[in-house]
Amino acid sequence: MTIGFIGLGNMAKAIIAGMLKNKIVESRNIIGTAKTGATMEAVHVEYGIGIRNTNAEVAKEANVLVLAVKPQFFEAVIREIREVVEEDTLIISIAAGKTMAWIEDTFAKEIKLVRCMPNTPALVGAGCTGLCANARVSRGEIDYSKKLMSSFGRADVVSEHMIDVVGAVSGSSPAYVFMFIEAMADGGVAAGMPRAQAYEFAAQAVYGAAKLVLESGKHPGELKDMVCSPGGTTIQGVRILEEKGMRGAVIDALTVTVEQSKKL
Repeated sequence: MTIGFIGLGNMAKAIIAGMLKNKIVESRNIIGTAKTGATMEAVHVEYGIGIRNTNAEVAKEANVLVLAVKPQFFEAVIREIREVVEEDTLIISIAAGKTMAWIEDTFAKEIKLVRCMPNTPALVGAGCTGLCANARVSRGEIDYSKKLMSSFGRADVVSEHMIDVVGAVSGSSPAYVFMFIEAMADGGVAAGMPRAQAYEFAAQAVYGAAKLVLESGKHPGELKDMVCSPGGTTIQGVRILEEKGMRGAVIDALTVTVEQSKKL
């Protein structure tokens, strides 16, 4: 089994690192190419994968082909490789906004296609990925694709009409969480805490809270109530956040993100 990557940017490297760490595939069975020789050499040195000079070489050799280029380059790349892609090649796309129908039409032939939406925490092995597949992909191939995506975090199968929602809830939302961490740190600095320490405390609190949601199985509202003692400090902070419209602002942000994703 040879896994090929067209594009060796941050997300491709996160996938490669996860596969190698979890021993899903050996580095000698991974090949890739990128726009620049410097990028290819750097990834080869770091992960020991094979390098090919052209997209067509990777596409022809790979049993599983991961298209990891930016959406604006997708059409040109597909037109370059579509004649050499075998009918049994499993193609995995991680491009936002490019539907399975669009990708199939651009290939202009029947293909096995899995569409994935990973997020940037994949870079530290804590990603969250939604994936869907077309009718030509077998159950075993879906399971294998999920295994690949689970190597750098959590992954689950969704219907394609939910992919834009996945992109909002897990793909774009890290930016909003970073803003929240920054804001909490600013509050800590305003109260006298050193900036570096404030970032550490705020980030650890968010990490711990998320871990508690995932591992306890409790509803986030129940966990919030556990922190809010009667007449205590936390409930006053919750009151201010509600007054300022935090909940509504977050919902609006995710809604507009979904709408924008559908326009890509």
